[in-house]
Amino acid sequence: MGNSTTERGLAGKTLFITGASRGIGLEVAKRAARDGANIVIVAKTADPNPKLPGTIHSAAAEVEALGGKALPLAVDIRDDAAVAAAVAQAVATFGGIDILVNNASAISLTGTPDTPMKRFDLMNGINARGTYLCTATCLPELRKAAQAGRNPQVLTMSPPLSLKPHWFAPHTAYTMAKYGMSMCTLGHAAEFRKWGIAVNSLWPRTAIATAAMQMIPGVDVALCRKPEIMADAAWYILTQPSSETGNFYIDDAVLAHHGMTDFDAYAMTPGNKNLLPDFFLD
Repeated sequence: MGNSTTERGLAGKTLFITGASRGIGLEVAKRAARDGANIVIVAKTADPNPKLPGTIHSAAAEVEALGGKALPLAVDIRDDAAVAAAVAQAVATFGGIDILVNNASAISLTGTPDTPMKRFDLMNGINARGTYLCTATCLPELRKAAQAGRNPQVLTMSPPLSLKPHWFAPHTAYTMAKYGMSMCTLGHAAEFRKWGIAVNSLWPRTAIATAAMQMIPGVDVALCRKPEIMADAAWYILTQPSSETGNFYIDDAVLAHHGMTDFDAYAMTPGNKNLLPDFFLD
């Protein structure tokens, strides 16, 4: 087999990762950093927040400690000009963008009477519109990466599409926002195939222990898996040929495909088999 990180790794690749200051985005950044990748850390949190650990600067320090290069940028991905400026800064710093990870997301598991339009706009602005905006803004760089034979990828953290009403009824606004991200994958994979750019989605089988999850009432983080499982699955997806496109991957299925049979190391509570299933998977 040889050394897989030199044969298949992300060394020298530039990843533009949204929501990279904590949680799944940060773990994806750290996994790529171990290969020696360049990470553009795009997130809103520049100053420490007592409720939510992690800033773009603490994330940059973790990336650099693992051998990666980091460019921390405070960006609200609802702001067209801010995203354009971030892409320009990424290109000025690292020479291009090879991989876009659309990870930033807002969640509110509320029914219609309990979802103010401001919250509807926040979720759809970050999740659906933000994913579309970041993808469109990175596209010229991804096309250049394809022409240079650099295996460009877009990976969006969003679920397989389903029209089953039980995924809509309890939280229509959130479901619309997450499925908006998935519709970007469906459409952009077909649209960008001719340019040699892969577009895929990745979603966890189980709930993942992140700061956002801890803020949802009734969620027991002890029944979750660690965000590292998503990062390891993302690594396999991002190192495969860009001809693999238009897929809705599930984290443990990706790892199983690559020969992993025991996922206990990812459990927040080792030995626990009673894991909390994630939304949108029947």
